[in-house]
Amino acid sequence: MRGTTPLPEEVPEDFQTRIEAADPELDDINYAPESYDAVVIITLAAQIAGSDGIELASEVNGVTRDGEKCTSYQQCLELVNAGTDIDYDGISGPLEFAANGEPTLGNYGLLEFGPDNRLLEDPDTQSAEFTEEEISAIEAVPVEGTRAGDGILKFGTLLPETGSLAFLGPPMIAGVDLAVEDVNAAGGFMGADVELTPGDSGDTSTDTANATVDRELSENVDAIIGAASSAVTLTVIDKVVNAGVAMFSPANTSAALTPYPDKGLYFRDAPPDALQGEVLAGLIAEDGNSTLGLIVLNDPYGTGLADAIVENFEASGGEVVERVEYDPQASTFDAEVQQLQDADPDAIVLVTFEEGSRILATMVEAGVGPKDVAVYGVDGNMGNALGEDYDAGE
Repeated sequence: MRGTTPLPEEVPEDFQTRIEAADPELDDINYAPESYDAVVIITLAAQIAGSDGIELASEVNGVTRDGEKCTSYQQCLELVNAGTDIDYDGISGPLEFAANGEPTLGNYGLLEFGPDNRLLEDPDTQSAEFTEEEISAIEAVPVEGTRAGDGILKFGTLLPETGSLAFLGPPMIAGVDLAVEDVNAAGGFMGADVELTPGDSGDTSTDTANATVDRELSENVDAIIGAASSAVTLTVIDKVVNAGVAMFSPANTSAALTPYPDKGLYFRDAPPDALQGEVLAGLIAEDGNSTLGLIVLNDPYGTGLADAIVENFEASGGEVVERVEYDPQASTFDAEVQQLQDADPDAIVLVTFEEGSRILATMVEAGVGPKDVAVYGVDGNMGNALGEDYDAGE
């Protein structure tokens, strides 16, 4: 099984060592670099604005582009204090935010599971980016609202400790924790330590995210890092931005968030689905597959990414012979897998979260598993947790 997930072209060895030391139980570091960079970008924006209030949001995009390159909070802070315009290229690589607070380029790992159901080490990577014409067509989103700062920059997290993306939680939480440590070691915000209050996002089957956001807003956080799930973000984004608080996701990729009326307060450093769809569809076509079937989580993330894969695969001359969408609350997938089997595609893409392991088991039983047809995954499932859950029958 092969697939894609956002991955820097090269993860600094020091970061890899420190993130694994912070949480020795980590299986992989998916979205840890993006989580780290989210904290650094917000803190630099607040430093430039001279405020932890709503003003910081107007500086976020500029932190990522058009200035003098810097690659750490300390290095960037020294430039900011000297009055120099900066361009932060972080652990996750260059970001180059557009006027709507989203990256205009991305780098993806071309991942593959080995015979032991673990991801092979040192994968190749491939980049993708929007064209100049596409970037110039993106309209700026002005910051709306008022919220005064109190001189203490406080982060809340909305990351998955439970639910269908819980396997992504540990590396993201470790990335945030490490960034706060580094920011404070370099002087914090305006000479004071930044503060952190953690919180669980759960998934859309619970109201965990709303409860977490309510608590964090009552604690006067200035920015919320999260959610990981685009669908979860869509359940709380209005509440966050109406409070004048910045929201910065390290993992949201859904196209539904691009035009969302977010008052200029929502940002993400995970590249949008349009770019992953381009890279994954290219990989599938380059592997010699002419026909494609998809099994797709029916939520904003799943359907949006599937749309991008289909568009790019068909543009390459391929044919999509089946697309099956399933309910996020589904527990069995026999009917969906039967539809794929009947369509007899050269390749199958799983656009899923943790339930991908159960779908794979059903596919294997039906004779359309990775040993029978080419099977591909996406960032929602391409982690060692998928192999572990499959082996455990979960």
